[in-house]
Amino acid sequence: MVWPNGYQLQSRDYVIEKVLGQGGFGITYKARHLNLDEHFVIKTPHEHLKDEPDYPKYVDRFIKEAQRIVKVCKNPHPHIVRVFDLFQEGDTHCMIMDFIPGETLWQWVHRRDVLLEATAVRYIRQIGEALQVVHQAGLVHRDANPGNIMFRGDSAVLIDFGIAGEIVPVTVTSKHFGNDAFAPLEQRDGSREPTVDIYTLSASLYYSVTGQPPQSSLNRKLYEAELVPPKQLVPSLSDTVNEAVLKGMELYPQNRPQTMNEWLSLLQTPIPTTMTVSPRYQKLQQLLAAGKWREADEETARVMLQVAGREQEGWLNDDSINQFPCEDFRQIDGLWVQYSNGRFGFSVQKRIWQECGGKDDYETGCRLGDRVGWRRKEEWLDYDELTFSTVAPPGHLPGKMRIQEGFRNTGAVQWWGGGGWCGARW
Repeated sequence: MVWPNGYQLQSRDYVIEKVLGQGGFGITYKARHLNLDEHFVIKTPHEHLKDEPDYPKYVDRFIKEAQRIVKVCKNPHPHIVRVFDLFQEGDTHCMIMDFIPGETLWQWVHRRDVLLEATAVRYIRQIGEALQVVHQAGLVHRDANPGNIMFRGDSAVLIDFGIAGEIVPVTVTSKHFGNDAFAPLEQRDGSREPTVDIYTLSASLYYSVTGQPPQSSLNRKLYEAELVPPKQLVPSLSDTVNEAVLKGMELYPQNRPQTMNEWLSLLQTPIPTTMTVSPRYQKLQQLLAAGKWREADEETARVMLQVAGREQEGWLNDDSINQFPCEDFRQIDGLWVQYSNGRFGFSVQKRIWQECGGKDDYETGCRLGDRVGWRRKEEWLDYDELTFSTVAPPGHLPGKMRIQEGFRNTGAVQWWGGGGWCGARW
């Protein structure tokens, strides 16, 4: 029986608010704790499994796996959903997890757009690091697909441990998004090796950068269907990411990296120490490479004023913005994007501005300021109040030119609006 909305558990102080999802093995509910007045997720086995002859074995496995996950979560990991309680409601076993509001990776790409390569790699690396912890505990997640990767602020969080895949026959295992695009062949045979997670996470990276689920492993095996390389769909994709995806999605597990650490090492793009840049920007490159974000931000402002011939004025007007050389702009942006691993840069700010409505008006400017952390409690920050580290929100830097030239007062989204850098010249 599926618990109806409003059902109050007898063994704990939870009230069911709604069903979040149903799979072949379990049901997940959004529930409110009566005393804490906070929301949580409750996962239970499906009632129909009670007709399975091996149901007691399933439940026993569910309990043991859940207990191990609870132990893992005693030392909270920022990219793993916290599982902190296991109990019975009547004869139904329940697992309690934190409720994480927001969108999944699947929803983000489906409703909005693909992720920038550097952004996708950063999120996937976060999940990969979480899976390393899971594997060290002797567990395999088995469901690290886009539907189980959620965004909490600027972090990706792995949710809904795939206990179903561990203990339920293939005939009742859930299918994600109507296909097996994210599951390796051996998962159908109940494999509990880390290579299962390596395949699934590689397929999630494929989806993140292309917007398309990959060809399923079953079709590749039975019908010799081709796995289209992601770089064929996104020509601008780096060879490094393309090869990491293909290697992680090798059809047979023995051909994949055997540990998550080995696969993650394929995603490490070395930052060249002799990157070809104009002599004007070599100091900026050195500061960014050293992670000196404030000094780099100030150097960015200095060279931009120098290029525009506005050093004496100390700020850029509309004409100087519209006439700023595109090649110089791209080089500055490229350095910021590369050395921040896609977190900072003008192009990152442009993407966020577009997500905020893409208009040249004060309201859009405020939304942008809220998203990138230039405003707090509806007040624009002073320059000294900015955050000069990678814990800052995406797009937070470069920030000096925005703050100091009166952006907060005029509300002019002049960096991206009208005929400026968002137009044909970009």
